[in-house]
Amino acid sequence: MTRKVLLTGGCGYIGSHICMELIKQGFTPVILDNLCNSSTIPLRRIEQLTGQPIPFIEGDIRNEATLERLFSEHAIEATIHLAGLKSVAESVAKPISYYQNNFAGTLPLCEVMQRHGVKRFIYSSSATVYGLTAQSPIREDAPTAPASPYGQSKLMAEIALRDIAHADPQWKIAILRYFNPVGAHASGQIGEHPNGVPNNLMPYVSQVATGRRPFIQVFGSDYPTPDGTGVRDYLHVCDLADAHLCALRWLDGAQGIRTFNLGTGRGYSVLEIIDAYEKACGHPLPRQFLDRRPGDVASYHADPGLAVDELRWRATRDIEDMCRDAWNWQSHNPNGYVES
Repeated sequence: MTRKVLLTGGCGYIGSHICMELIKQGFTPVILDNLCNSSTIPLRRIEQLTGQPIPFIEGDIRNEATLERLFSEHAIEATIHLAGLKSVAESVAKPISYYQNNFAGTLPLCEVMQRHGVKRFIYSSSATVYGLTAQSPIREDAPTAPASPYGQSKLMAEIALRDIAHADPQWKIAILRYFNPVGAHASGQIGEHPNGVPNNLMPYVSQVATGRRPFIQVFGSDYPTPDGTGVRDYLHVCDLADAHLCALRWLDGAQGIRTFNLGTGRGYSVLEIIDAYEKACGHPLPRQFLDRRPGDVASYHADPGLAVDELRWRATRDIEDMCRDAWNWQSHNPNGYVES
């Protein structure tokens, strides 16, 4: 029998790519998702690509009865916890939802895991916990100062996990702080499908490339960067999925809790992204330069050295790979996951 790994939020953008990688490396992912921002279409596509059925439970991490049934019916050996809300702007408008889902939702999951003796945990966190004043390259020991309820809810969950690990040394926990995941699986069958207007650059550029939106909004052209536009650390989603498998192996010999940055260790500017995407899609992309947005910083990128040293993981895909795979997904799925 293959080893079962619970993947909360496994129908989402990042979860679907981790699901694919788990199957590729011989694990059986068990998916728990309430489908509030996703659908089961990516799971069906993964089943077609891999030929492996995927156990799926529609449910919420805050529902202990659902969690009890899941852990009673499946011999779970580890949990990768991705379920949560992730819009910075929405979190400002709806802070209660973010604290309920991202922070409070993590607690019943850990409680049920503990009752069932499952104490191997990988937590999907975010570079937003560092806030707006962190100096790049950002290390894991940089001060945390989240600037939104989203970032704060992620940090609060991290703090709770540290207390859990310190209270019971049998827990083995990896906290993974993502920078900016982009791109898609090389098959073009799974990728990013944001609801409404995309909050992030790459999916917005993708929608301009397919004609869904008229132009790219470039916020700020006078930053102290090589071309004046903001610089961010973009990470291919398949490299991110690889990192979770490395973290899963790391848990085998780990003790306690550890935090890792996941990024490439370098930044790409907004104009570099647009240029690379134009090469991928084969036509120019209109853009409009606007004023800087409040709170945006000039440059923000990771120091991933700890993940390289301890997880034996390194990002291998560059910006051309990211844009090529994003365009392959978007051009074959111009409306995302829409039933035909």
